[in-house]
Amino acid sequence: MSATDTPVSTLTSFLPRRSMRDVIIEKLRGAIITGELRPDVVYSAPGLAEQFGVSATPVREAMIDLAKEGLVETVRNKGFRIREPSEQELDNLAEVRLLIEVPTVRKVADAGIDPQQLAELRTLAFGIEKAATEHDFITYISIDTEFHCRLLSLAGNNELVETVRSLRSRSRLYGVRPLAERGELIPSAHEHVEILNLIEQGAAESAEQLIRRHIGHVRDIWAE
Repeated sequence: MSATDTPVSTLTSFLPRRSMRDVIIEKLRGAIITGELRPDVVYSAPGLAEQFGVSATPVREAMIDLAKEGLVETVRNKGFRIREPSEQELDNLAEVRLLIEVPTVRKVADAGIDPQQLAELRTLAFGIEKAATEHDFITYISIDTEFHCRLLSLAGNNELVETVRSLRSRSRLYGVRPLAERGELIPSAHEHVEILNLIEQGAAESAEQLIRRHIGHVRDIWAE
């Protein structure tokens, strides 16, 4: 491991799903979002690969993919540095999320959700709350992203889902760690359950209003 690398404890465990490259991307993205990988550090692919217990190739490929997303930038002959978006960029990303997610959630609420799909989303929503309570930041980010993308996918537009996934990755959730430690992340986490309750009740307008507030709360978290 090079002198510029620092340990990333939460990146050492993998779930046996998808390819190793995909799992590494998810874990790296989660560590970037929560701030465990810091903008002031240059990370080498071999150094991170040593922590993963894999070769440097899939880590390097994952970092290149994250560079395309705008999350990292290459440092010639050294490795990668986390890119920190400006406040204006964060405002812009939040605005686009509002334009996409609010009407899409309204569309899903108007159409209704199959009971099995609703049950799967509830499992994710409860997982988000559990992760927030346990201060498990990486899991929180991973399940939170999965929840939103699965909910939006019910509208039947995969391009829309991938756009939102990219927006969420680029924006990151600034302030997750201190808010969780103060217990202030739990109310935002619980909003996922509330959104599902409103959709199940057929309260499309209320669900639309809540997702709008929810995204606003997330932007407040970034400001932290």
